[in-house]
Amino acid sequence: MSAAAASPESSASAGVHPVDERLPGGKLAALGLQHVLVMYAGAVAVPLIVGRALKLSPQEVALLISADLFCCGIATLIQSLGATQWFGIRLPVMMGVTFASVAPMVAIANAHGGHDGAQLLFGSIIGAGIISILIAPMVSRMLRFFPPVVTGTIITVIGISLMRVGINWIFGNPVGPTAPALVDPVYAKWLADVTSPGSALPPVPKGLAIVPSVPNPKYADLTGLGISALVLVSILLIVKYAKGFVANISVLLGIVIGGVVSAVTGLMTFEKVARAQWFDVVLPFHFGMPQFDPILILTMTLIMIVVMIESTGMFLALGEMTERKVSQQDLARGLRTDGLGTLIGGVFNTFPYTSFSQNVGLVAVTGIKSRYVCVAGGVILVVLGLLPKMAALVESLPTVVLGGAGLVMFGMVAATGIRILAGVNFKTNRYNPMIVAVSIGVGMIPLIAPNFKQWMPHAIHSLVESGILLASVAAVLLNLFLNGAKQDDDAIIAAAKQAEAH
Repeated sequence: MSAAAASPESSASAGVHPVDERLPGGKLAALGLQHVLVMYAGAVAVPLIVGRALKLSPQEVALLISADLFCCGIATLIQSLGATQWFGIRLPVMMGVTFASVAPMVAIANAHGGHDGAQLLFGSIIGAGIISILIAPMVSRMLRFFPPVVTGTIITVIGISLMRVGINWIFGNPVGPTAPALVDPVYAKWLADVTSPGSALPPVPKGLAIVPSVPNPKYADLTGLGISALVLVSILLIVKYAKGFVANISVLLGIVIGGVVSAVTGLMTFEKVARAQWFDVVLPFHFGMPQFDPILILTMTLIMIVVMIESTGMFLALGEMTERKVSQQDLARGLRTDGLGTLIGGVFNTFPYTSFSQNVGLVAVTGIKSRYVCVAGGVILVVLGLLPKMAALVESLPTVVLGGAGLVMFGMVAATGIRILAGVNFKTNRYNPMIVAVSIGVGMIPLIAPNFKQWMPHAIHSLVESGILLASVAAVLLNLFLNGAKQDDDAIIAAAKQAEAH
């Protein structure tokens, strides 16, 4: 269905605000599916990234995808329909996993893999969700600390940090089976022999390892590179020549094209899809009871504060688009739902949630303001989360397919930050360039020098190894020091409208 085909209709009953209008069932389902398709590629990217970073089995990664879609739907229903006087902003909002949380979650996964890492990760998410619910009213009053110069810088660093994921999807992960080099099998056999029981040689020093020196033929192979390029070119052609809704789902269509070509060439098989059940219920605490680490909870809470500030700008912009005034109490309800969605996500083995700005942009494009369209989208997401075959199909996609799409998805996050910064006053305010320059530099430290923390207390490693977190703290403090805390709602709304790609 194209965006041009969707136009607002007059309210069925006089006096009903367009946000509260109930559309006919068929149109509601079609428009809800449109919202789901726009967000689908971004929604499934995060469980793929984090699940593979945790080194989970393909079946468990597929479980994360199902749980993510299920919780996306639950959070969307709460946000759009409302639940008691405490939760739900009752605007056309689709909820999805925030990319801002990816870097710290991957850092946790790299430090603690497997089920133990999953328990620590979900414990930190549950803790951050509870704290976010409690501090939501306070965060709604913190806008003056997050002007566009701060939010634009943070989103730019998020995009730059995530680009590593897309690039490694294309060429192969820097460690593991697709590493740039392998240990020579002859050397490995020698080391195994000399360390075997009964060897006449002195004991090998603890920690001795052989440096990989044999080129890995699986790394950056031309077939995978060609498929990634095909996905990227397909997305660009769709964006260039398609219109309306088809252009809005260009990333999803590019992934479908890449998947079809991978299946034809034998890179993608469907055994896991065949083994997966048609229907299954998403259960809480699949990986065991969560573990609560105070430092990790603090890390995720700081990320959630940044996410909620971005949501605040999005809600204000959406209120302006739908011509419904958003009060301080409305903001608090919406932000509490970000926290509640994150809490539910941690319980059901998934991740922090926020409003998806792609879908806010779709509201502006289609002119459909009814929140019940997003309610329909939430129901569709819940159903998709109960279909394991769909999750297994996504998990079966070769990483080279996702890599071509990842360059677009993650690059657009960085481009969104740059667009926000384009509206910042750099001509007459000499402090703003300094804020951006220093904050981005600080955010690059973990990317360029990942071992910078080796002499720091181990307890704070998770806190400082996120470039996004470091850039956020630096941007807020520098802006407070150089510019002071001046509230400008108009500038924040304008910045939120720029963030449709994030």
